[in-house]
Amino acid sequence: MRIKDDMKQAALFEATVKLVNEIGFSASSVSKIAKEAGVSPATIYVYHKNKEELIVSTYIDIKQDMSRAVLEGFDPTLPIRDIFQNVWLNMFAYISEYRNYVQFTEQFASSPYNELVNHQEIEKYFKPVIAVLQRGISQKIIKDVDFDILATFIFYPILTLSNARLCRTVKLNDAMIEKAFTLAWDAIKL
Repeated sequence: MRIKDDMKQAALFEATVKLVNEIGFSASSVSKIAKEAGVSPATIYVYHKNKEELIVSTYIDIKQDMSRAVLEGFDPTLPIRDIFQNVWLNMFAYISEYRNYVQFTEQFASSPYNELVNHQEIEKYFKPVIAVLQRGISQKIIKDVDFDILATFIFYPILTLSNARLCRTVKLNDAMIEKAFTLAWDAIKL
């Protein structure tokens, strides 16, 4: 059995993200991913059973990385608005810096590969945020609506604002980012 190499695994991850973003899931073959990563196609099978597992694994790795970034400095003892401001700003910074990863996850969410993921496992990465939402609802600070609706009003503005292709006319500064958070917060608070 061949020994796994972290550098090769990282190269496969980056190659998968790059190719899927450039040419889509269908056209991103094992051989093209391997060539982009600078490894032999057989190397992929050291790390993954097949292309589907490679793609799903890439998605899960991005979600784990995103959760670590979003939860940086997380302090559940702060007021709920302050917690969400920190989470929101962390997410904004992550999405702004790793737009290519977010583009991959957006495509993934609309693909048949999405059905191969245990979404309850993914939610576990963000459990502290979900717990604060639930606490805010029970304390009548946040509107009592479905989590997906809350997430839409909290986090989807970040996807638009951090994407230069979608938000072409605005040059964001700290004050504007703060205003955007306040608008998102106002959408969910009671």
